[in-house]
Amino acid sequence: MKYDTVKDKFAKYIDLFPTLRVCFYTFLDLILLRQMYVKQKIGTYFTPGKPMAFYDAGAGFCQYSYHILKKYPHSRVLTVDLKEDYMDSFKSYAEDNLEGIITVKQADLQNFVPKEQYHLAIAIDILEHIEDDVSVMKNIHSSLKKDGIFIVSTPSNFDEAAKFTEEHVRPGYDKKELEDKLTDSGFKIIESAYSYGRYGKIAWKLGMKIPMQLAGKGVFGMIAAGMWMTMLYPVNYLLMKKDLITENSIGNGIIIVAEKV
Repeated sequence: MKYDTVKDKFAKYIDLFPTLRVCFYTFLDLILLRQMYVKQKIGTYFTPGKPMAFYDAGAGFCQYSYHILKKYPHSRVLTVDLKEDYMDSFKSYAEDNLEGIITVKQADLQNFVPKEQYHLAIAIDILEHIEDDVSVMKNIHSSLKKDGIFIVSTPSNFDEAAKFTEEHVRPGYDKKELEDKLTDSGFKIIESAYSYGRYGKIAWKLGMKIPMQLAGKGVFGMIAAGMWMTMLYPVNYLLMKKDLITENSIGNGIIIVAEKV
């Protein structure tokens, strides 16, 4: 499946109507289990309200940069993605609506190394899209201060859907392989776990796969997707919360917290 086509439609709408951006970010908070995992990890290692230096590597819609600037006011944020239109859109919004030192850049993570250093870097559903993933890990390692935290979220090799996603260059990671690549890049693994386990997989199918397929069919498909998600949301929310507190022996996703040493 080609998810970028659907994502580009959402990006166009929030660019045309900037007031929809916050609503869209809230919507992502509600439907994305991955986002719940990542924000949980950020909150575990960083006290809300205390400014930090944050690097959003492969920022996409920039919802995590927005989260940091709201929960950790006056932080220094670097937001980077290959998609120039996404970056231009967020830059325009951030300059008018957010407080903090914000730098937004279009760049290729395989060869981009920030000039400054950061307390926290994230790469969320990015590494599986990049051929030279080790270079990205090493570049991010260079961007972090000593003891800086790197949070990675990516599909695992148990995710059958990842094998058929056109934008992926690899069909999900073996968890040990990913841990080894991070270790070889200079990181120490602090936490490594599977996400999207038994409950999360059901939640993803009901709350993401089916609606995305519907939304790809045009305006009426998007309306049908909205109706589907509204009806199924209470069940989906409970399934996602259950996955968050379950120690999954296997899962369709991997979430890793690593430290620069």
